[in-house]
Amino acid sequence: MRKLMKYGDEGWTFMETLVVIAIVLILTSTVGFMAIQYLDRARVAAARSQIDSFSLALESYYIDCGRYPTGEQNLEALWKKPTIEPVSENWAGPYIYKKNPNDPWGNPYAYMIPGAEGLPFSIRSLGADGREGGEGKDADITSWGD
Repeated sequence: MRKLMKYGDEGWTFMETLVVIAIVLILTSTVGFMAIQYLDRARVAAARSQIDSFSLALESYYIDCGRYPTGEQNLEALWKKPTIEPVSENWAGPYIYKKNPNDPWGNPYAYMIPGAEGLPFSIRSLGADGREGGEGKDADITSWGD
């Protein structure tokens, strides 16, 4: 027995399905491109936030120990009591919640003492390219800069 079909009940043709898939792919690629731009901005913001957190932790370390960690002790002194001299008996850390993270691009932060521009310390991320200088997402992110 044959079923009677009304006009429009045939379903989608192969060509209509391809057109819909093409439209979905175009929209998806546009959204993906925009998401990558926001991801780069988020990484820069995260690096700035981490540098600010390190700066606050270093100030707390200074209040307790009477000095900032040496270059050899590095930022590791914020997480565990230093074993390299000079070691303060007043260390009351940890001063940060997690072991020293790398920057959002996987590179370690640079800690310098004395710091740039006459500051007592400096912290720097080399940005996405991992090299000094650069522009945009490749620009250095510093504790002494903008």
